[in-house]
This record gives sequence, C-alpha cells and structure tokens, in this order.
Amino acid sequence: MIIGGGIAGIQAALDIADAGFPVYLVEREPSVGGRMAQLDKTFPTLDCSSCILTPKMVDVGRHPNIELMTYSEVVSVTLPTPPLQGGGERGSPPPGGEGGSFRVSVRRKPRYVDVNKCTGCGSCAAACRMKGRIVSQFDEGIAKRSAIYVPFPQAVPLKYTVDPGVCLYLTRGTCGKTFLCKDACPAGAIDFEQKEEIVDLEVGTIVVATGFDLLDARLKPEFGYGVYPQVMTGIEFERLSSASGPTMGKIIVNGKEPQDVVFIKCVGSRDPHTGVPYCSRVCCMYTAKHAHLVRDKLPDARITIFYMDVRAFGKGYEEFYDRVKHERVLYRRGEPAEVYRRGDKLVVLAEDTMLGKPVEVEADLVVLATAITPRTDMPQVSALLGLQCSPDGFFQEAHPKLRPVDSLVDGIFLAGCCQGPKDIPDTVAQSKAAASSALRVLVQRGKGVSA
Repeated sequence: MIIGGGIAGIQAALDIADAGFPVYLVEREPSVGGRMAQLDKTFPTLDCSSCILTPKMVDVGRHPNIELMTYSEVVSVTLPTPPLQGGGERGSPPPGGEGGSFRVSVRRKPRYVDVNKCTGCGSCAAACRMKGRIVSQFDEGIAKRSAIYVPFPQAVPLKYTVDPGVCLYLTRGTCGKTFLCKDACPAGAIDFEQKEEIVDLEVGTIVVATGFDLLDARLKPEFGYGVYPQVMTGIEFERLSSASGPTMGKIIVNGKEPQDVVFIKCVGSRDPHTGVPYCSRVCCMYTAKHAHLVRDKLPDARITIFYMDVRAFGKGYEEFYDRVKHERVLYRRGEPAEVYRRGDKLVVLAEDTMLGKPVEVEADLVVLATAITPRTDMPQVSALLGLQCSPDGFFQEAHPKLRPVDSLVDGIFLAGCCQGPKDIPDTVAQSKAAASSALRVLVQRGKGVSA
C-alpha cells in the first residue's frame, strides 16, 4: 500500500506495480498529483511540470496492478508484532526489514457521483447553483469553482466530486425546485444516495508518501500577507503564472501587470520564532525560477530578491542561479523587517547587509518563499502507523545515512517530503529507493505475482 498520491507515491506505486506486485494507492484528495500538479515549471531545466507529471498520473490510473483509491483515507492499521531481534527491543526492525502483514481499513468517502457513469463532461459544474462561489484550494484561492468539481483539468481520475460542505442539497436539503447538477448530467451519474464505505485490506508492506504543508504566512505578520492583496506566497504565484491557472499565465495583480516585483526568501525557514529552525532546501531555487518567469513575461519589470544565503546545491542549480542573476535580477543580501503601504505602492523595508544600511524598495507585487513544514495531520498519521517523528516534526528514518528510507517500524518505508524537505529529483530518487526496499520485503514473503 502507498499512502499519498503525489509524485512520491506515484513513482513508488509504478515501480512496485511494474515489478508485478499488486498495489493499493490511497489518496485523500479526488485526484492524484499532489503539490507538483500545482507547479508551472520545474527548476533548473524549466520543464513543464504537467508534461512530466501527467503521463505518470495516467499510468497509475490505467496500470493493471494498481488499484487507485482516491478520495479515501486510511483509518486504522493493525501492525504485525515482530519477533525479538537478537535481544533487541520489540518493534526495532532488523537491517533487512522483513515486514509482516498489515491489516488496513480504508474509508472511501462518497463522491455522490457514479465514477462508472461519469464522463467528465462538466455539465454538472456548469449548472451548479454555487458555480463560481467556492474557493478553489487547487488554485490557492485565486479562482473559484462549483460545489461539484474536478480539482484541475488533468485530474486522474477525471471524475467529478460533490463537496459535501458547500453543496446546498447536502447542507440544507434543497437546491431550489430541482437538482440542477443531477438534471444537467446527461449520463445520470449524480447519486446523492451514496454512503461512506469501509474497505478492509491486508498488505505486506506500506510506503508512506503523505507530503508536506507550507507555513501559514500570517505567522509573519510584518510582511502583510492577508492584509495587502499584492502580497502572496510562492505557491500562489505558481498558480498565477501557470498557463493552466486562473489568469492563463498572465501575471496580473489588482487588474494590472506589476512593474516592481520583490521576492523575500526564507519566510519562516531558519526562524526559531516560527518553530522552523531548518532550511526548506527548495526556496532558493524556486525563487530564482519565479524571478526568471517574471523577466520572461514582464521584460521591463524591476525585480529584487532579498536573501540571507543562496543554497544552490543540486545538479545544474548553481548554473541556473548565475543565469538568473544575469537576467537583470537584483539580489540584495538582507532580511526584510516590514512591508507597508505608501500610496499605491508597497514598500519593503530591509537592511542591506552588504551596504550596511537600511533600504526601502517599492513593489507592486511581493512574493514570499514560505517554509516547508510537516503536515498538520502528522500526529494522527504517526499514531496510526506507529511511526516516530524527528525533532523537526517530520517522520524519523531508521538511520540518516545507512537506512534513509526505512522507518522505525518494520515493513513501513518513507518517501518524499514526509521525511523532510527535498526537491523533486530527490523525492523521486527516495521513492524509487522505498519501492526497492518494499519489493525486497514482498519477494521475501512471497506476496507478489510474476510480472
């Protein structure tokens, strides 16, 4: 079983399934894809994120060895009791990790749509009385959707889902004189009689790929996030600049193109006041990518990046950083103290540590590179699976050097940012390593079928 359907879970599921073993891929959202599906381009090659991810999403949806369980959550796990290993304590996995059988209960939430009938035509969403009134979580609140929706056009499965929290029929018992979505559906797929279902499974091994959250920028009130509409987070900028986003890739703020753009790095990262003492690793590079996108789409814009340090650690990252610097992007070393309004402009107040004096930089758009943080449900997931968390709040690996993908529970492996902040290449590499470790357990226990 793979828990989490982002790029980490998708890669692990494909590797195990391609080896001939059956896989359950459990994702709590209506579609797989995770955070990577929200991105416009990936650094340092500037490849289209969807062009990389979407084929893999389609593959997991069609693979004969993968049962895709979207809009579902794991609610209980019965852990096997491992034998004592050489006088060690019970629960301490041996180096090889010969996992036992896990009994897992998965709650399949009702979509109120028959997935076997739904063709993804969108007639229901167009007819919904709540059309254009519900905040789209996928578009980070920049756009709005209906009460019946698909998260994004490339969703897998491309089946509509009724949001039970905002659907007028499900919350009030009425949607006017008629069921607008039900009447509009030519396939008759809308089914308000669907109920929650509990599915009991037995699996030989589990790969945890539950991903990450981003720091709430309101924890840094000095930057004015939530007060000034011109201040947004990096993930919101991704949706703003994406060709599949609400503005079709046009960078528009308050109805016009910004001429002065300021990026602030390390917002919450390496900051004891936010409880995030670590480096989030990806912020330096995605901020450079964002600056490049602004320069590409707004050639005359003035672009400033405030930074504490630049950490370009990956293959091709330093070269990409140098490229962006030569695209008339001004890097200023200093941590901003405040963002405030002056007339029609925002002003970023900071100390330029290279000049040794305070500076004020005007901005039409301020983008905050917020920290990667553990998911808010980490305590519940760790209790469910019997996992431990490291001091930074992410899942604890068995050994950071020797066994970086093994958890402290025999037969459970870690993949992606649930173990700690990392970029997409490192996430994919760890996912393949977790899949390899899981395959070894499955082969040893004879749980698989021949490919």
